[in-house]
Amino acid sequence: MTNPAVERYLADYRAVEGRLPGALLPWLKQAREEALARFAAEGFPTTHHEEWKYTSVAAIEKQAFRPALAGTAAPADALPWQLGGASHRLVFVNGRYAPALSQLLPLPAGAVVTSLGKVLERSPQLAEPWLAAGGGSFADLNTAFLSDGAFIQLGDGVAIEAPIHLLYLSTGTGLAMHPRNVIVAGANTQATVVEQYVGLNGGAGFTNAVTRIAAGRDARIEHCKLQQESAQAFHVAAIQSVQSAGSGFTSHSLSLGAALARNDIATRFDGAHCETTFNGLYVAGGRQHVDHHTRIDHASPSGTSREFYRGILDGNAKGVFSGRIVVHKDAQRTDASQANHNLLLSREAEVDTRPQLEIYADDVKCSHGATVGQLDENMLFYLRSRGVEDDLARNLLTYAFAKEVIERIRLDSLRLRVEEMLISRMPSREQLKELI
Repeated sequence: MTNPAVERYLADYRAVEGRLPGALLPWLKQAREEALARFAAEGFPTTHHEEWKYTSVAAIEKQAFRPALAGTAAPADALPWQLGGASHRLVFVNGRYAPALSQLLPLPAGAVVTSLGKVLERSPQLAEPWLAAGGGSFADLNTAFLSDGAFIQLGDGVAIEAPIHLLYLSTGTGLAMHPRNVIVAGANTQATVVEQYVGLNGGAGFTNAVTRIAAGRDARIEHCKLQQESAQAFHVAAIQSVQSAGSGFTSHSLSLGAALARNDIATRFDGAHCETTFNGLYVAGGRQHVDHHTRIDHASPSGTSREFYRGILDGNAKGVFSGRIVVHKDAQRTDASQANHNLLLSREAEVDTRPQLEIYADDVKCSHGATVGQLDENMLFYLRSRGVEDDLARNLLTYAFAKEVIERIRLDSLRLRVEEMLISRMPSREQLKELI
């Protein structure tokens, strides 16, 4: 029995395939066709799939999203979302690069910061190794329909001091966007990349993003993903990293929008002495559903990983956290820890948390844990006894709960932006600003 949703995507692909970037490249056409064939065979994941047990994507499957081929936005649309201070900025409107809204500062020799569409047009061989599918149905859809994205390549020894801001603006209702970001960092490189998704009109769009990161020997890459699309939007994203010996990779995932948001974040240690930090905050209210799935593969010895995720859930919102750390048999002297803490602000909010450790080596130091709770009544009583009104006391404790995650963001402009966004969701925000 054919699935109408799958048939719809197959028909959409046939209608737009000639207008997709790299349409004349035989290897890319083959990759798209193979990805689409896998999607047709597998369809969308269901709650019968273990990795999707707590998250249904039926709402995405039912809606007839149209492939977004172009979009326009005024400079005023992008201005409120710019990072403070000097930064490289690539703006994408409905998934397509908008050079008029973008700005690149002078780059050091050996650095490439551009759109994936330009690379496919001018130097497609640079992109070919990073456009293969892998990771399930949504990744296959991304490969089939990939429209644009960022391409960042750093030659050995290149350091980019200013952050690279990838700003994705969605302007239309009912549009599907499939961006692919590629970050290839050579040995002894350094960069900070901010990947931000914003909905401008409050419409119900669908973003299906994939970001692939290769960190060379002794590279230092910090990746910050900020998702703040409209409360009617759907957002599915995968961040896939591979680390060479001695490299450090930091991932900040900040999920504050969308009716349904799913983030799959993974890294693999392909050399000794790698380090990684996964740091995340998800805030949801109403009937929002937010899901983080993480995986850290300690495949080499002497690796260190730290994972910190916190969730704040109100109304009828639901949170999901599934964190998996795998210590392979040759990964001796591994040091890994994982923590997920959740704050429920209403009786109807709920969370499913599954921290997991798989250890196949014997010389390791590993720990994990999770908590789910409400605001501390003793602390609330203490604040009220000092003359703090009830709403403000609750806001203070909620802010303090989130601040531990926010403070790990080293980029000042982004850290302040996230603090402002968190405070703006609170009923006593003006008084809270005065106290902090």
